[in-house]
Amino acid sequence: MLERTLAALAEPTRLGAMRILWGGGEYCVCELMERLGASQSRMSRHMATLRAAGLIVDRRDRQWVRYRLNPDLAPDTHALLAAIMAVGSDDADNNERSAA
Repeated sequence: MLERTLAALAEPTRLGAMRILWGGGEYCVCELMERLGASQSRMSRHMATLRAAGLIVDRRDRQWVRYRLNPDLAPDTHALLAAIMAVGSDDADNNERSAA
C-alpha cells in the first residue's frame, strides 16, 4: 500500500487535490478543476487514480460526483498522509493564493 500511496501522490495535481481534500469536506471535479487549474478530463483521471489507491471515496449527488478523503484509511496510511500534508503546506497555501 505504501508504494501505491506514494505513486498516487507523486503527481503535483493529485497532491494538490489531496491537500484540498485533507482539509475535510466534499468536492466535485468542477471545484477541484477550478482550484487546481486542470481540465475536466484530466481532473477526473487524477481522481480515479487517487480512488484506485484507496485514498479517496466518491458518491453520486444527482449529476455530480463528490470526492472526499477515505474515512477508512489504515492508520499507517493516515499517518503517512499527515506527514506529507504537513511538509510544504505553507508553500501550497502560498501557491494557491498566488493563483487566485
